[in-house]
Amino acid sequence: MSIETLQTRVCVTGGGPAGMMMGYLLARAGVDVVVLEKHADFLRDFRGDTIHSSTLENMNEMGLLQEFLKRPHQKLTQFKAEIGNKTVTFADFKNLPATCKYVAFMPQWDFLNFMAAEAAKYPAFHLRMQSEVTSLIEEDGKVVGVRAKTPEGELDVRAELTIGADGRHSTVRTQAGFTVEDIGAPVDVLWLRVSRKPNDPGELMGRFGKGGILIMINRGEYWQCAYVIPKGGFADLQKQGLDSFREKLAGIAPFIADRVHELADWDRIKLLTVTVDRLKKWYRDGLLCIGDSAHAMSPVGGVGINLAIQDAVAAANKLVPILSSGTGKITTADLAAIQDRRLKPTQKTQAMQVFIQNRFMNRVLTTGEVKLPLPMRVILSTPFLKQMPGRIIALGFLQEHIQTPDILKQFSKAG
Repeated sequence: MSIETLQTRVCVTGGGPAGMMMGYLLARAGVDVVVLEKHADFLRDFRGDTIHSSTLENMNEMGLLQEFLKRPHQKLTQFKAEIGNKTVTFADFKNLPATCKYVAFMPQWDFLNFMAAEAAKYPAFHLRMQSEVTSLIEEDGKVVGVRAKTPEGELDVRAELTIGADGRHSTVRTQAGFTVEDIGAPVDVLWLRVSRKPNDPGELMGRFGKGGILIMINRGEYWQCAYVIPKGGFADLQKQGLDSFREKLAGIAPFIADRVHELADWDRIKLLTVTVDRLKKWYRDGLLCIGDSAHAMSPVGGVGINLAIQDAVAAANKLVPILSSGTGKITTADLAAIQDRRLKPTQKTQAMQVFIQNRFMNRVLTTGEVKLPLPMRVILSTPFLKQMPGRIIALGFLQEHIQTPDILKQFSKAG
């Protein structure tokens, strides 16, 4: 097979939330960008569904919010969970200092398809599906692009800057030889679905009981469910048998007892291995990692998507002025500045996730103790503190705002 070669300013590996937002913002500012996505489409159930208030704020800043919200979605103004026999409001978004005082739930493939369609309006945007990055292209110690595998053959994309946004199993970060700090996750998640009925209870997202932990996401005709298990516990669960597993689900959420038979075999239950890690250094000359490629997040709070998109916004804010200057050259100091800005919110978010995993979720799974840790009880019962979880989940520890231009609007004004 022949090798196709492309030349661009920036090559983004991975068409997830971070990669697609990065590609959109660069093209919107007139910077030529190629986004490589290894799959043929975005339709994968294991993607998260949360669109946080910070992302919705960014959509508003880009002039996309009204059109985006025409897509089917659910608005949650509170995150509630059943802890034992008590309903607890973990996060309240109604008083957020934001345009959208809620978290939207939308299948991620709808979000990515929307961003891809909007990005395609800009001549500088080039999306290549079914293009799986296999290696970096290096010259004199500098990353100058990537090689990808496509149905037509090999593809070389040479670029001034490569953005690694290819997820927690990032080929780019492995090829770059980055050092990964494993922060630890004592749990894994089983991803499954059961049908939904109109009269099902809808306000509770999580159920924590002696039977385990079950998170349920309303996707209209069905529930997308995350059943939390101890790390490495899937094989033991399978040994106990499918009937036993169905009983566990029905024990946690009795209203689906008449539907657990829909899980006819183990093929309908997917294991998601939870990883919480972070690169010590996110960049090399010619290369920057963002999102899960730089810091894999726990599913706790669903905040990984928010963090990844905020990384992209911060990176674009720093890089676009340099790339648009004509004579500007991106240095490792510029890339280091992006890591410096995003590192503290990443560390704080992961510390919060690890605390909840270790001090609460793991105890529920291993000892059956269904009790919130004292710090969480204090926060949720103190008037001036109980708004904090909602702000952290919806807006993050450091909210980024769009500072990059829209080239089409500039042309429109000039005309």
